[in-house]
Amino acid sequence: MRKLVADFLKKEGFNVIEAEDGKKALEIFHSEKNICLAILDVMMPEMDGWTVCREIRKNAARVPIIMLTARSEESDELFGFDLGADEYITKPFSPMILVARVQALLRRTSDTKSAAKDFNGLEIDKNRRVVSVDSERIELSPKEYELLVYLIENESLAISREQILNSVWDYDYYGDARTVDTHIKRLRYKLGSKGDFIQTVRGLGYRFEVIR
Repeated sequence: MRKLVADFLKKEGFNVIEAEDGKKALEIFHSEKNICLAILDVMMPEMDGWTVCREIRKNAARVPIIMLTARSEESDELFGFDLGADEYITKPFSPMILVARVQALLRRTSDTKSAAKDFNGLEIDKNRRVVSVDSERIELSPKEYELLVYLIENESLAISREQILNSVWDYDYYGDARTVDTHIKRLRYKLGSKGDFIQTVRGLGYRFEVIR
C-alpha cells in the first residue's frame, strides 16, 4: 500500500519520502527540514500512527497530517482529530482520492493572498499564517487555522456544520458533524478570551462575531 500511494503521489509531481515503521518515520521527520505534509498509517510497527502524530504536533503545529486506518469507529476519528490530525481516511480507499485530498490540503495551507487583520485583539496574518491574541502568538494545527479563517471570512453569518465540513475539509465529508464541534471546542480554548467570538447558533452551527 505504501508503494502504491507513493507511486500515485510521485506521478502527480510530489517528492515522497517513505518510512517502513513509525520510529523511522519520526526520525526522518526530525532530520528533514522541508516536509510539507505527513501521511501516517495508524497501525505502523515499532510506533503507531497516533504516537507519531502526537510527537510531530509537539514541534510542528502547522504541518498537515493525514491518518490512514482500517477502522471507521467515530471514537477513533475524533481521537485522531484531538491529537492534531487534519484528515482521516478509512481503508480501503482510492489512491486518487488520497492524492486529491493531499492537493486540497496543501492548497489551503499554502494560501497567502490576504494581509494581516485585527479583530479586537485577535490578529490573523494570512501571509505568514500567524494567529495572535493580544499580541501573543498562539499555535494552531493546519485544520484549526483553516477553520478560523473560514469563520472569519464569513463573519456575522450563521454557518451550518455541514457547510463547515464541506468547505474547510475541502471535499464532501461523510463523517459525523460532531467533528466540527471537537475542532471548535479546541479552537475556542486556544483563543482564550477571544474564544467567545465563535458563537454557537442553536440547531444549526456557528457564527464568528467580534465582541467589542
